[in-house]
Formats: sequence, C-alpha cells, structure tokens
Amino acid sequence: MEPTRIALVGMGKIARDQHLPAIAGDAGFSLAATVSPHDRGIDGIPHLDSLDDLLANGPAVDAVALCTPPQVRYDLATLALKRGIHVFLEKPPGATLAEVDVLQERARKTGSTLFAAWHSRFAAGVAPARAWLADRHVSKVEIVWREDVRVWHPGQAWIWEPGGLGVFDPGINALSIATHILPRPFFLRSGTLELPANRAAPIAAQLLFCDAAGAPISMDLDWRQTGPQSWDITIETDAGTCKLTRGGSVLTLPSGTEHSEDREYAGLYARFATLIRTGRSDVDTGPLKLVADAFLRARRETVEAFVE
Repeated sequence: MEPTRIALVGMGKIARDQHLPAIAGDAGFSLAATVSPHDRGIDGIPHLDSLDDLLANGPAVDAVALCTPPQVRYDLATLALKRGIHVFLEKPPGATLAEVDVLQERARKTGSTLFAAWHSRFAAGVAPARAWLADRHVSKVEIVWREDVRVWHPGQAWIWEPGGLGVFDPGINALSIATHILPRPFFLRSGTLELPANRAAPIAAQLLFCDAAGAPISMDLDWRQTGPQSWDITIETDAGTCKLTRGGSVLTLPSGTEHSEDREYAGLYARFATLIRTGRSDVDTGPLKLVADAFLRARRETVEAFVE
C-alpha cells in the first residue's frame, strides 16, 4: 500500500519534538506538507499558512494531524472531514465535549477516520499496568502530576485562556492513563481549583474522585513545581502496590521495576494507520469529561498573579 500522505497543522513544540520524528519513522505515512501562519516549516516540505490554503493550493493529502491549540481545532477538523480527510486530534480532542460529538458524527457520515490521540496511554508501562490491574481489587489511588509550566509551556498564552485547560493540559494525561488502566470507572466528589489573579485557567488543582466501588482516588496537579518533576500514579490493591512513574514510562509492581523504551508517538501513529486501514475511528472523551466535571463542581480559589 502507498503511504498515507499527511499534513502537520500547527508547528509548535509538540509537533517538532514528537510528531515529526514519529512520522519520519513510520513507513505508513509520508509528510506531504506543514501548515502554520507563524512558522516557516521545514526544508524540502511544502509549507502553507492555513489549512484553507493547503486544500485549495497545496499538495494532495489523505490525513491531517492537528497540533494547534484546542480552541481552534473544531473548525479545522470540520474543514478536513468535509473533504473526506482523516483527522488526528492532539490531546485534548477539543475545547468542549459537544464539539467532539459533532466531529464524531461528521466522521461517521463521511467515512473518514477520527482519532483522539491520548499519547500517555502509549507510554511503556501503561499496557502492562492495565493487564496486571484487570483482576485486582483497587483500594486507593494517588495521582501526583506536578511540573514547571515555564519549562514545558513557555510563551503559550492560549493555555491560560478558556478552553486551554490550564494545569489540566498536562493533568489530562494522568486522567487518560487512569481511565484506561483502572478496572472500574470513577467520578469526581469534590475539589479545588487555584486560579492566578491574572489568568482564566487554573495553575493548580486538588481533586478527590471515587470509583464505582467506593475506592478514593486523589489527584494533585500543580504547575509551580521546581526541581525534579512529578508524573506519578500509585495504586494500592489486594495484591500489593502498582506504581507508574515518569508519566507512565516506568512501572513498578510487587515483583519489581520494569523499564522499556518510550515510544508513545510511534504507538499513536501505528494506531492511526490501523484505524485508517480498517475504516474505523477512535474517540474516547472520558478524560475530557472528568476535566469538565472539575470545572463544574470544584470550588475556585484566587492565588497570586502568575508572571512567566
């Protein structure tokens, strides 16, 4: 089969650090174009300022990977799906749940593939953790996801605006793992969101969830971490402790610690290729639902203004 001709829309840090190497390393895809009004692209690849321009004047494409801020992703995905183009949605899949539902229906009608890509689910330790937990009784879960926003999201003003999610932009990665590996569904009981006086989105959150059997699940998110960063999920079970660290790349079980090569985005593109080949979509909005519930139910506290 000929490789899928894909355009990369949005040329920020995630596109350059993760998408470009993953596409280059997957024989199922060929990079046909890049799109961004703020970037000159890469040598040897056609570059256009907008998706409209690409579809009107650029090279033919079979798929697009949308690496833009979530607030503008709906319009771009709609434009592509109307042309029968397959769509890869970076996380989160949209700014609202309702717009993602509309995109799913559009994909169904056009026969295009729509893929909501939760990259942390493809971290090395996640699949074996899911398998180990499948027949365990979970009694307690602690999620600690703390990082330095100045390091990981420099100058990204959109992330502080409504729809940008604030600290839930990284925090939703933890939720994507937890909803995937825990054997029972869970929901929010209470929480607190800390919003800087000069921002519209939270810089920290403390949340308490509960699973369907009553097990507590605590979540500590903070963008003010300095020094070592924390991306950890600890799960207490009847058979001992399961712990995922380094964003899911390292798994520790009672039998010991497992280290494997981290191939998150390679896994994402392999999954996208399979979906295209089999004519299917994969759109799980579970992690985004939990974030939406946090904005609905958690109380808000104003903290000191943030200066980057």
